[in-house]
Amino acid sequence: MAAKTSNQYDKVTTVCRDLFIKKTKDYGSAWRILRLTSLTDQIFIKAQRIRGLQTKKVRKVDEGQSSEFIGIINYSIMSLIQIQKGIVETPDLNLEMALELYDNHLTETKSLMENKNHDYGEAWRDMRVSSLTDLIIQKILRIKQIEDNKGKTLVSEGIDANYQDMINYSVFALIHLQDN
Repeated sequence: MAAKTSNQYDKVTTVCRDLFIKKTKDYGSAWRILRLTSLTDQIFIKAQRIRGLQTKKVRKVDEGQSSEFIGIINYSIMSLIQIQKGIVETPDLNLEMALELYDNHLTETKSLMENKNHDYGEAWRDMRVSSLTDLIIQKILRIKQIEDNKGKTLVSEGIDANYQDMINYSVFALIHLQDN
């Protein structure tokens, strides 16, 4: 089952990476000027939209959950890059440099998923997409609290681990959505 998950993970993240490439070609690395709090709020908006799509009967915008989960993945990777590189006043990454950073964080996050998946026995396969959405929102609220605490925690994992978890939960949700 681990090989199946790994292959599904790669298929989902290839779509995310391809979109990141296209947007970087269109906009450059303009996102590099965003403070971490702004990226967190963008992820929050996407997660709230997903939750709304899951609970409301009427849609006024014809986009589904998948594009929002892809956005959460890409914004979370951008956040990890911002943690690593710091915020800048003007865009400073060309496509090649941005992709190298993107790929490094994605590889590290996938490795985390594989380790947790081993320990948890692929429990995510029995979860609902709505539960994964709730967990993402919980992670965002945790990040916002840590940001409000100026990054200080007493016993909690850091912000980066929460972004990685949101990436992995989003990948799992996209796998479920594709399977259904």
